[in-house]
Amino acid sequence: MEPIIPHVTNETDPLKVVVLGLPHSLGGVPKLTETYDAKSYEAVNKGFYPRESDVIHEMNEVLAILQRYGVEVLRPAPLENYNQIFARDVGFTIDNTFFISNLIPDRALETDAFATSILPRIAQDHIERLPEEVHTEGGDILLYDDVLFVGTYLGPDYPDFKTARTNRYAIDYLRERFPRKHIVPLELRKHDQDPRKSVLHLDCAFQPISKGRALIYKEGFLHKKDVGLLEEVFGRDNLFAVTPEEAYYMNTNIFSLGPDAIISDQHFIRLNQFLRSAWGMTVEEAPYQEISKMGGLLRCSTMPLVRGAK
Repeated sequence: MEPIIPHVTNETDPLKVVVLGLPHSLGGVPKLTETYDAKSYEAVNKGFYPRESDVIHEMNEVLAILQRYGVEVLRPAPLENYNQIFARDVGFTIDNTFFISNLIPDRALETDAFATSILPRIAQDHIERLPEEVHTEGGDILLYDDVLFVGTYLGPDYPDFKTARTNRYAIDYLRERFPRKHIVPLELRKHDQDPRKSVLHLDCAFQPISKGRALIYKEGFLHKKDVGLLEEVFGRDNLFAVTPEEAYYMNTNIFSLGPDAIISDQHFIRLNQFLRSAWGMTVEEAPYQEISKMGGLLRCSTMPLVRGAK
């Protein structure tokens, strides 16, 4: 079997190879103290944490779409009683390099699962492990060719937030590692218990889709200047602004199959209608609201290894 040469330069090139998380053996409902994102905290606290059978159904619907599009789908090695839904954060590809993230301790075993299943499939000279002091996860890394958008939180109270995942060292590291790219840090609002006051990763507030277009949740950014910057890059007419209510249900966190096709949650009525009618996109719908109760949606559970021209 030929090793996979990772290749991802943007969010929208045709998808060739992707890692999809695992929905089995989640380990039941966690204790409040065991949650590490605001949506899971809320779901446990209010008693609507998803059932494993519903999570399996939703992820199988997405798997079927990926297979129908001819995408090669890899899965991490299974861990017993451990949540492996959100494959996005374990690592990420920039250009031709796969970077292994430094996950928070609560998720460290997910990296071990990749080590025995995904990493052996990737050409070893195309894999790098981030330095120990560099904290970032795949949900905070969004590629736009020569621009690299990075979700972050730079406040002095960074260590106090479980939901702060990308630090200042990550910004410095990426600037040094990719001197020819324009690294754009975007600060996000953080709160560990209230999902309406918190953005876990950048892809929960912003995502490039289609050709020169993007989704944005303006209220998710700490600084208006960051919203203004995105409006300059894309143009206001090329940004679909989701409402705070839509952001709560994670409308920005859909997943591109290619420049004109996307997987979206079937409950995102306004968004899906707009993408079809205004931007002429093919929208493949799947149910994903149960998975969203654990803090992520479609982009969070998928990790592209190869995107490229048809």
